Amino acid sequence: MSASTSPTATPPQGAAVRFPFPPALYIGPLAVALAVQYWLLPLSLPGGSPVTLVGVVLTVGGLIFSLSGTATVLRHRTTVVPHRPVSALVPTGPFRISRNPMYTGHVISLIGAGLWAGSWWPIIVAPLCMLATYRLVIDAEEDYLTRLFGAEYGRYRARVRRWL
Repeated sequence: MSASTSPTATPPQGAAVRFPFPPALYIGPLAVALAVQYWLLPLSLPGGSPVTLVGVVLTVGGLIFSLSGTATVLRHRTTVVPHRPVSALVPTGPFRISRNPMYTGHVISLIGAGLWAGSWWPIIVAPLCMLATYRLVIDAEEDYLTRLFGAEYGRYRARVRRWL
């Protein structure tokens, strides 16, 4: 498969996502989780400095992974906006190990932020964020890419996991 493949005819619209700004599916719950931690019901993690350090590393690493996905898509001159039409299938860079490196990076950063803050709350909400992302964004994106790229996208899906 080539680094990027253009479809024969790009549909006028992108994926029929139900939530157009996926980072908010992580930023919002993180803010709520930290508010609950500090003002309502603390669920503190044990571990102190080592846990904090791991949290910082995961937060930064997740952000880098997410941003590398964004940069890769932009280098292929297509869009990162899920409801806009794409012009290329991008199986390179972080897309070699995750079909959704931006969302995967968000999850890693969310868990890292929980460790960094010493709170269980962000870790508890992480699976809910993943489920919401799947239901509101990924499912529609995958349907759209299947219609647009057909068998080529099917081969990519068979080779690369959705998250990690």
